[in-house]
Amino acid sequence: MVVFSLLVIGLVAVVFAAGTDRSEGRWFATRSVTVARHGMVAAAHPLAVQVGIDVLKRGGGAVDAAIAVNAALGFMEPVSAGLGGDLFAMVWDPTTGKLVGLNGSGRAPLALTPDKVPALANGTIPPYSRYSWTVPGCADAWFELHERFGRLSMSELLAPTIAYAKEGVPVPQVIAGSWARGVALFKDKPGFAEVFLPGGKPPAEGEPFANPALARTLGILAAEGREAYYRGEIAEKVVAYSKTVGGFFSMEDFARHTSEWQEPISTTYRGVTVWELPPNGQGLAALEMLNILERFDLEALGRNNPDFWQIMVEAKKLAFADRARCYADPAFFPAPLAALLDKGYAAKQAARLDMRRAARSVEPGNPALRHGDTTFLVTADDRGMMVALIQSNYTGFGSGYVVPELGFGLQDRGALFSLEAGHPNVLAPGKRPFHTIIPAFLGRDGMPQMAFGVMGGDMQPQGHAQIVVNLVDFGMNLQEAGDAPRFYHTEDSEPTGTVMTNGGILSLESGVPEDLRQALLRRGHTLVDANATVFGGYQAVWRNPATGVYFGASESRKDGCAMGY
Repeated sequence: MVVFSLLVIGLVAVVFAAGTDRSEGRWFATRSVTVARHGMVAAAHPLAVQVGIDVLKRGGGAVDAAIAVNAALGFMEPVSAGLGGDLFAMVWDPTTGKLVGLNGSGRAPLALTPDKVPALANGTIPPYSRYSWTVPGCADAWFELHERFGRLSMSELLAPTIAYAKEGVPVPQVIAGSWARGVALFKDKPGFAEVFLPGGKPPAEGEPFANPALARTLGILAAEGREAYYRGEIAEKVVAYSKTVGGFFSMEDFARHTSEWQEPISTTYRGVTVWELPPNGQGLAALEMLNILERFDLEALGRNNPDFWQIMVEAKKLAFADRARCYADPAFFPAPLAALLDKGYAAKQAARLDMRRAARSVEPGNPALRHGDTTFLVTADDRGMMVALIQSNYTGFGSGYVVPELGFGLQDRGALFSLEAGHPNVLAPGKRPFHTIIPAFLGRDGMPQMAFGVMGGDMQPQGHAQIVVNLVDFGMNLQEAGDAPRFYHTEDSEPTGTVMTNGGILSLESGVPEDLRQALLRRGHTLVDANATVFGGYQAVWRNPATGVYFGASESRKDGCAMGY
């Protein structure tokens, strides 16, 4: 049965059989792809998606919608995002024919040096502590994006969230679950209960949550602009809070903060171009994975072949070894991008891959990453502009330290610094840490056609690679590519300062057949069951270049949706 696939025009044409549980499409697809002519929004909360659609209908562009949606998610999904976190974005501007990136990550306090950090037993920075704070970059990134691409005023874009934060909105299932799981970690952190435990407990599914303090903060931003956050009242309150709890922030840290416009980096995968942002983010790891995977005929192997899963997992290990060795703030250590993206280097890496056994160790590098909670969104407008935006506190509610007068908590992104002297990613005053959150684009012939991402800590590069393989090698449509069962490989739970010890830990979603699990166990993989949240959260929008029609998909593992008009 011939059906319409994401890549039918401009990428790939595909034939596949109808699934057993759906009249059309693959058996694992949870829903159809959303289609619309004028615009599209996909995000992790339906009400935030509606905010973005309303902005588009009022004449706002894709960047306007992205800012408005992100503001809404900062209130509605505080377990993942907020004004105390960082932001990265990529924007396809059809008017100029350019794909541009924005790095909105913050830097370590000038007063914080490695000797002041009480390291954990494994030598890492405590994540839920004031030592893990970096200057939040989200607000500055909003205003940078708006100054360059905005159509509506910032007050118009923030108004819906201000109203929602005052009134309150019911909390959906997945967010409520993450909220409840975070209580044990964060309930005793200064200010946390005051803002995020109304009545002394996390809001249950369907229970309204309001945040009047955040509404006031957004009102200040709407009225006074960026300076209020980095030189004015908001910065003053964060710094005063920092002094109260023994933190290291100063007004100078905020006044010095800037976002950075970046040229995306890219590789080709079987004729399709994939764009990511350069370090200090980890998008390069996704490109390295794809370069390695391109050396193997994955389509011929098929997803029901243990060799397929072996190749995917082992390619991830090889790419992540480079990630640990080379990815850091380029102002302090510029990674050798050309060498790492070289196809000849990928061929050598692929030759190292053992088809029979799981690799037990890889080159030493960073301490193990913790699983992070992030929100990712995509927007597209009637002029063909598309935005991939990702924003995060890092580990759920971040550090758990919350400024009650402002209604938001502070990220713990600095926990990703190394404390190893001489390491490219070693903590230093005014330095940006290695970063996990990565937006992406995909297209052909130099023309970006799809904005996508997979939220979730170190899952993100391996998630990006799996999405691309599903689209290109297996011809899945936009929704199927995200719904297909995934793997997640991570370092051991007790890191020792290497990328991986004793093979790491592999988790497979329930849709992976038992015979494949047994085959991977025999090859030496350590399999563990994992909560669905570790497999990430996918959002995507693709534009048909011939008709201009948008196709949208949203993660079935999250609360959100894709909506167009």
